[in-house]
Amino acid sequence: MRVAYLGPAGTFSEEAVRSSGFAESGFEPVICQTIPEVIETLAEGRSDRAMVPVENSIEGSVRSSLDALVEARDEVVIVGEFEQEIHSALIARPGSSLGQIKVVTSHPQALAQCARFLRESLPDAEQRIAPSTTAAIREVAESEGELAALGPAGAAGLYDCTVLMNDVEDLPGNVTRFAWLAPAGTTGGDRRTDDWKTTLVFSELGSDHPGALVEALVEFSGRGINLVRIESRPQKGVLGRYLFFIDIEGTPDDEPVAEALEGLRTKADSVFVLGSYPRAGTQSA
Repeated sequence: MRVAYLGPAGTFSEEAVRSSGFAESGFEPVICQTIPEVIETLAEGRSDRAMVPVENSIEGSVRSSLDALVEARDEVVIVGEFEQEIHSALIARPGSSLGQIKVVTSHPQALAQCARFLRESLPDAEQRIAPSTTAAIREVAESEGELAALGPAGAAGLYDCTVLMNDVEDLPGNVTRFAWLAPAGTTGGDRRTDDWKTTLVFSELGSDHPGALVEALVEFSGRGINLVRIESRPQKGVLGRYLFFIDIEGTPDDEPVAEALEGLRTKADSVFVLGSYPRAGTQSA
């Protein structure tokens, strides 16, 4: 089984893949340089499964994952989710001190999750974006000592670096939700529990009038379907037009959900189901 995820070695994504229990059955890593590449690798058949971060308890949704999932909606499906506690460390070259650090680099999510720490402890340090947390650590390893990275403490040794400070995330209980992805047509497993979720995205409402979004969501609330999450993303190309991502309880095999989706299709320009899967802690990929 080939599993794609964001690399290089030592990322939070790799930690999540291994912590999820999937590694117990053995797998071949397919390490990618960006999140869109992870999903593209699966869509093109160069991996059998993929894992991407989709939501963080401090910073919210991972926009690059949502955008890439929409682009690959015909080739890729969400079949599971996994929640991983995230602890960020400030990592530098051996012998470095906090006072020497002039630049901090990391993935945008890690920088955002540690924003208060950076304001209070390194207020004058430039913040620089890297493709991943371990790409940032690797850059630090090749630097002259004025650069530090935010990333997993366990990755410091992989790149001959050292941890200056542990647990620098702004809030305790920092958790990222990851999505397990599979080729389109794959199911999330046998439905042995009612604790399932469905992720879908619908485009700008066909009739733009006051209350249009409420009317669309009433298709779910009016049938007693719980909405777990909702957010909007730009459609891209046209200012002011949006895609709406929602997570609901249940699956399209449930009659109320099927009816709600049918009703939603009469109100939205397009509706796509991105996947149905057991809630975190109840499934395997």
